[in-house]
Amino acid sequence: QVQLVESGGGTVQNGDSLRLSCAASGGTFKTYDMGWFRQAPGQEREFVASIRRNDGLTSYVNSVKGRFTVSRDNGEMKVYLQMNSLRPEDTAIYYCAARRLFFGSYEYWGQGTQVTVSS
Repeated sequence: QVQLVESGGGTVQNGDSLRLSCAASGGTFKTYDMGWFRQAPGQEREFVASIRRNDGLTSYVNSVKGRFTVSRDNGEMKVYLQMNSLRPEDTAIYYCAARRLFFGSYEYWGQGTQVTVSS
């Protein structure tokens, strides 16, 4: 079973950048699909980005395409979310997640890291 710990959140200005990191332990990292999700106050959690285990194929929600980049380092057992051109509507708690199955829901979650973008 994998454990996930996010870091890198903070408070930034509109248009700034942040890089989130997620460190994994307790599992074979390269065998997991990895994803980033976020939840804003009063809203449901939403998918942000993912990166596949075998070929590194990435996927993004439309609202972050061209601004966010997800990447992974299997040797370091980390996944990253580079966030550029941040907007106030990106304010949320960001969660890292791992999926061992090849489809369906993510099984393992981190505790989240807060990202606040002020206008």
